[in-house]
Amino acid sequence: MNDDKHHAARTTNRPRIALLGFSIECNRFAPTTHEHDFAIRTLMRGDDILSDARGKAPRMLGELPGFVGAMDGGEPWEPVPLLLAMTEPNGPVEQGFFDRMMAEWETRLRAAGPLDGVYCVMHGAGLTTADDDPEGTIQAMVRRVVGPDVPIVASYDLHANISDTDIATIDALIGYRTNPHLDMRERGAESAAVLKRLIAGEKTHIAKVRLPVIAPTVTMLTGADAPNRPYGEMIDLGQELMHQAPWAGRVVNVSVMGGFAYADTTFNGMTVVVTATDREAAEDLAMEIAKAGWARRAQFFPTLTPLADAVALAKGTADATMPALIFADVADNPGGGGRGNTMFILEAFHTAGIRNALVGVIYDAALAEEAHTLGQGARFTARFNRSVENAFSKPFAADATVTALHPGPLACRRGIFAGGTVDVGRAAALDLGGITVVVISQRVQCADPAFFEAFGLDIAAARVVVVKSRGHFRGGFDEFFSHDQVIEVDAPGLTTPMLQHFAWQNLPRPAIPLDREAEWMP
Repeated sequence: MNDDKHHAARTTNRPRIALLGFSIECNRFAPTTHEHDFAIRTLMRGDDILSDARGKAPRMLGELPGFVGAMDGGEPWEPVPLLLAMTEPNGPVEQGFFDRMMAEWETRLRAAGPLDGVYCVMHGAGLTTADDDPEGTIQAMVRRVVGPDVPIVASYDLHANISDTDIATIDALIGYRTNPHLDMRERGAESAAVLKRLIAGEKTHIAKVRLPVIAPTVTMLTGADAPNRPYGEMIDLGQELMHQAPWAGRVVNVSVMGGFAYADTTFNGMTVVVTATDREAAEDLAMEIAKAGWARRAQFFPTLTPLADAVALAKGTADATMPALIFADVADNPGGGGRGNTMFILEAFHTAGIRNALVGVIYDAALAEEAHTLGQGARFTARFNRSVENAFSKPFAADATVTALHPGPLACRRGIFAGGTVDVGRAAALDLGGITVVVISQRVQCADPAFFEAFGLDIAAARVVVVKSRGHFRGGFDEFFSHDQVIEVDAPGLTTPMLQHFAWQNLPRPAIPLDREAEWMP
């Protein structure tokens, strides 16, 4: 029941829409996330949210700028920005901080006055130290405050794990459709269009079907030219069928949520979510796409390149007739909660004498600070991981020269960060004798060429590039490397796609690819 009647919907020519967000992808095996982690990325309130969303190079990710831009381009509206919290994937959020945000969201929402709609920017793979479904918790509070008649639209990352509460509390769910994520602004704009329809009186139903598939990250690529793309085929099928009989005109949105294994929740699993104007259309189409996904289940078993083979391939690039290669350290992806500082590939390539190579980006604030203190041109012994964080982050030392320094903020130009600003903190490029390593002070994945170009490094001239990223680098570095030049390396780390290496506590079992005997009946 609505306990705050002044929030009842009131369709007008100038709709008042509340804006809020909580976006973090949580790896249960990574260290706890604190308020500081949000503050250094995106923790904004009130008008600061709108200023950034409308800016030329936002710090926030693209959904809210896309939503605001779409609304600004139409009829007059009145945005009511509340609180937006976004940060790099990490471990579960400290509960005390989340509780304070919850109190602030509710206080600001109650003080907002009459509302015609609410837009929630979510991720869908969040955790706190005491709550496995913080998105559902936020949305339930929003629904309780605004009542049953005010439409709520939420956009989700396609790596979301979808609970019953996540869909029961909203009127439409809009999920990303590209991986690497290149469509965040578009999904924000779509959220605006759907919310306008709801404000005008359209009613919706949401259906979901979850499969016993815990898709490894490297099996969830989209795009017509992506290798092994069973997940992308499911997304494409949904977009095709929603415009065909008997669903045409009845389906509002189809979102195929790949899930995020490392959250380790009881509702993990690939989930098809369909928003439609009637229940039958939503349920039937969701089931049709789920059947197609299950028919592709054999393709959700990952294949990676062993480290020794990766070394041999890197050495082979010394032959100028061979193509240059980019090596993805998928097991230490900061974009999935990895620490961004494992040394397995760097040490192996250094020992093997690989030359004309770039490695980025290593998260080591102490080493970056030392390089700044010594200055450009200084020669010293670079000691990586002098303070070991976890079992995977081992010390490594090598003779180095400081070739370039950078104060922090990067203007990004491609892929997931395109047109935005990412602050990597004080950073340095270190030449380890043929291998140039970029070291940063604020952890983030290497998904944009700017992470090298800011130091004057020529990616096109390199024979070997190593990136701490799972897949978003493909959307940034595709101007230099085709899919055939990408090598996904099997090395240890908190984000390895080889899921058998984790001590799962909550995942629904049996499930593909952990259990080949997993079964599902429509």
